[in-house]
Amino acid sequence: MDTPPLPDTNLFAGLPSHPDPKAAEQFDILLARPGLRIERIVSTGQASPAGFWYDQAQHEWVVLLTGAAGLAFADTPGQTLVLRAGDAVTIAAHRRHRVAWTAQGETTVWLAIHYD
Repeated sequence: MDTPPLPDTNLFAGLPSHPDPKAAEQFDILLARPGLRIERIVSTGQASPAGFWYDQAQHEWVVLLTGAAGLAFADTPGQTLVLRAGDAVTIAAHRRHRVAWTAQGETTVWLAIHYD
């Protein structure tokens, strides 16, 4: 008897029922291999702390699946890249960036692929 294939996971499973900007963001590693990490990030109104910049050793390709967010980059001061559902961006390794904001009152789901 053939068993139909089942998905490994659902990217929208386990989302918070009520967005809370005071809660911590969720980081769920979906797949990790040498030189590659795929993660789901769930934001509910959070932003990077003032003065904090990510400076990652790997490149990152990120797509926003739901919600909205603003990314700021150290090399383009005063500008914010606004992302809405379906928007994707590649961030080169060591390009300093921060989450300027995520949508208040809704859940923002990111899919991030970190790679060498």
